[in-house]
Amino acid sequence: MPTISSRGVKMPASPIRKLVPFADAAKARGTKVYHLNIGQPDIPTPEVGLDALKKVTRTTLEYSPSDGMLSTRQRFVDYYKTRGIELTPDQIIVTTGGSEAILFALLSCLEADDEVIITDPSYANYISFALQAGVKAVAIPTSIDNGFALPPVAEFEKYITPRTKALLICNPNNPTGYVYSRQEMEQIGMLVKKHNLFLISDEVYREFSYTETPPVSALTLEGLEENVIMIDSVSKRYSECGIRIGMLVTRNKEVRAAAMKNAQARLSPPLLGQLVAEASVDAPASYMQEIYDEYISRRDLLIGGLNKIPGVVSPMPKGAFYAMARLPIDNADRFCEWMLSEFSYNGATVMLAPGSGFYSTPGCGQDEVRMAYVLNKGDIAAALEVLAKALEVYPGRTK
Repeated sequence: MPTISSRGVKMPASPIRKLVPFADAAKARGTKVYHLNIGQPDIPTPEVGLDALKKVTRTTLEYSPSDGMLSTRQRFVDYYKTRGIELTPDQIIVTTGGSEAILFALLSCLEADDEVIITDPSYANYISFALQAGVKAVAIPTSIDNGFALPPVAEFEKYITPRTKALLICNPNNPTGYVYSRQEMEQIGMLVKKHNLFLISDEVYREFSYTETPPVSALTLEGLEENVIMIDSVSKRYSECGIRIGMLVTRNKEVRAAAMKNAQARLSPPLLGQLVAEASVDAPASYMQEIYDEYISRRDLLIGGLNKIPGVVSPMPKGAFYAMARLPIDNADRFCEWMLSEFSYNGATVMLAPGSGFYSTPGCGQDEVRMAYVLNKGDIAAALEVLAKALEVYPGRTK
């Protein structure tokens, strides 16, 4: 029998999706599953976006340009201008979700066996994308004990080698909810400039920052016009995960040209998704404010409830809609599987994402889980009760 590639063997399973069969089996038994495992918002998509889809009159659903329709790119230019970011349409490539934009950035900027620095924990797919691109992800550890604060720049420098070509950050951060301050972003910028690196900045959660000042876009850092590649997406901003529309944004013409070759190879981003996305830019300010307020109230409910459970520690997220929590358990992967396959309370259980899947360092995150507060507050409260009961009886409890 033919054997699969070593790349296929090494590719990590999604910590978010690998437990789906256990969740499906629980539902088949009649157990209600509270999904805190995945960042799929339950917030309705803007009406303007849905209306654009309903009013499609095209008789042929054709390819779009490989970098996206000009009208879509212009609408994103308009959006970024409201965020203090001046761009032109030819500095934007529309991608099939933010995921494709990250992969294009790695393929365009790094050679095989080059290194990209990430933080530990990180969005799990950063590790997968690096493997796909044939580059090495080098992780700088952060800790739940200080809210996953960014290490000092001097710590970053310890990880830079002759093979280091880029830093990849997420701000606001998935999975930790950390938001980098202006001072931290400026320090990162100085480091990038000093070592002549690319800065790949994943900013898909910019609308969900709960700090006194909005997050600083890497595109606003002075003197880094040739270094920055910004990653964006409408998936979380407008609750449009399924239309698969993201953006790779850069002022570096060579990077854009290289990324365009990858874009041409996959032909075009989704046509219908672009129509919905460009219409959604016109979502009223009241829509965004309601979402913002709702996520803050959900966050406060979840974090307050978690920290009341004996043995549980969860720092207050500053942005996005995720929280990392340390549980009094022996192994998060076992616990999450046990929750779905062996435990229920009042006919319900909770699906969580094991923390180990967000760390590239073996052995880290064994007692941590990531939760997404994308459910309504009634469901979050019920999920907290189920989790507390589960921790009381879990055979591998450690405290």
